[in-house]
Amino acid sequence: MSTQRKRYSAEFKARVALEAIKGDKTVNELASTYGVHPTQITHWKHQLQQEVPHIFSARRAQRAHDQEALQAQLYQQIGQLKVELDWLKKKVGVLT
Repeated sequence: MSTQRKRYSAEFKARVALEAIKGDKTVNELASTYGVHPTQITHWKHQLQQEVPHIFSARRAQRAHDQEALQAQLYQQIGQLKVELDWLKKKVGVLT
């Protein structure tokens, strides 16, 4: 008979990891409160500590990427308008 593994939601993991980081309770107290092995809590805590800096830098990187995409699009429009203007000047010059 096989037992099914427990699966915890990301919200639950974050809540437990944040409490572990706060340090109000020991890891063993948190383990008994939430019914999770202390090693698992320690793992979640380390994972959270490693990922926090990337969360804030990801927003800046996304904003910079969006800004670059907008700038490239605007340069493309400027180039297209310049080509059209040059063509119109050439055609008007022929008519006069």
